[in-house]
Amino acid sequence: MNCKKCNIKIKYVLLIITLISTFFISLFLGRFLISPLVVIKTFGEIISQINCSSNSIETSVIANIRLPRTILSMLVGAGLSISGATFQGIFKNPLVSPDILGVNAGAAFGAVLAILFCGLNSNVTFYAILFGIISVCITYMLSKNKESGPVLSLVLSGIIVSSVFSSLISLIKYVADPYDKLPTITYWLMGSFSKCSYDDLKFIFLPITVSIILLLMMRWRINILSLGDEEAHSLGIDPKKIRLIIIALVTIITACSVTIAGIIGWVGLVIPHISRIMFGVDHSRLLPVSCIIGAIFLTLVDIIARTATSVEIPIGILTALIGAPFFGWLIKKKNKGDWA
Repeated sequence: MNCKKCNIKIKYVLLIITLISTFFISLFLGRFLISPLVVIKTFGEIISQINCSSNSIETSVIANIRLPRTILSMLVGAGLSISGATFQGIFKNPLVSPDILGVNAGAAFGAVLAILFCGLNSNVTFYAILFGIISVCITYMLSKNKESGPVLSLVLSGIIVSSVFSSLISLIKYVADPYDKLPTITYWLMGSFSKCSYDDLKFIFLPITVSIILLLMMRWRINILSLGDEEAHSLGIDPKKIRLIIIALVTIITACSVTIAGIIGWVGLVIPHISRIMFGVDHSRLLPVSCIIGAIFLTLVDIIARTATSVEIPIGILTALIGAPFFGWLIKKKNKGDWA
């Protein structure tokens, strides 16, 4: 027993070290390579606010481009991963991802609608979050079906809403100017952190961070919900109320992530499985571990996106190319009915 706890502690320490290493690697790797010593020195100056007015190229690249981008990629990766792990728990389905209730499609529709009429500006963020919330509200209203269970109704309603908003996105792409708006919409939908700034960080940092913290605080309730509604009632938990709060928190995280980086798939589906293999099914460990691994994964993918070729690769393409084969391997490896 002590040996098992010791192994878990060692894994935690290794994950934290990997997270910190990935953070600093992201600051010095790119098309403009910067020495690790310069990165550490510049980062120390930024933290201590000494010589922050330095106009060197290295300082400018690190402080104004790579630092906000790295923080955002880690934040989005952590948010999407904990959202996926939470939904897989409360819906008791390992194939569920954060976009199951239609928030991705709704937020993407709001964003492309804003791009069509206003271009890339602050309206994109506002409309993306607005329609992301609207889509989940529609899903929740459609799920008021007493003939089927609440979980099944939510999932089926989410599929319907996602399909409708995806069709509306296709309609907008069809009517958009093919020389101006359509390329912008298409590239945005592929996902990228290339245009991230401190303004984006200020806007989403608090909502995503607070939502993640609240989900971590509710992790023992998620354990109970994963056992079923009858068990939850017997332990004095109102599953309907808790599920609604969790859905609201995941909606905020996912909608904010979509507004910043576009649609990034597979992170919320694959990372919880990796975490489950490493640390088991107990959500008290699974949720924080999913946050850490998700932050590491998405930051590493972002590094590849901006360094693999002379032109930046949309991050949504890479997450699909990495996540889909890996998930296929997981399915092949797992025996039928052996999903933890």
